[in-house]
Amino acid sequence: MNTFLLFVLTAVAEIVGCYLPWLWLRRDGSAWLLLPAAASLALFAWLLTLHPAASGRVYAAYGGVYIGTALAWLWVVDGIRPSRWDLLGVGLCLAGMAVIMFAPRAT
Repeated sequence: MNTFLLFVLTAVAEIVGCYLPWLWLRRDGSAWLLLPAAASLALFAWLLTLHPAASGRVYAAYGGVYIGTALAWLWVVDGIRPSRWDLLGVGLCLAGMAVIMFAPRAT
């Protein structure tokens, strides 16, 4: 559970770090948005160092959680409710992530 929460926090930091420059460029936001964006991306990079291992499997798991977090952002921040296709896609990504992370392995 702690790893999952770390994944979500990492995803939020990455999304915020990319969303704020988008607001500046696409929605005529203030250039001051770039300062918290840079801080958020620095936080994102630091949070990556806290993950249990820097392996492909961990990043595959992060990717699945990132996709779910991005769709939650779409709903909460942008006010766009994800479609059933969006939810199906997230489910498929999380199922794929679970296969990668929890498959039996030879020791």
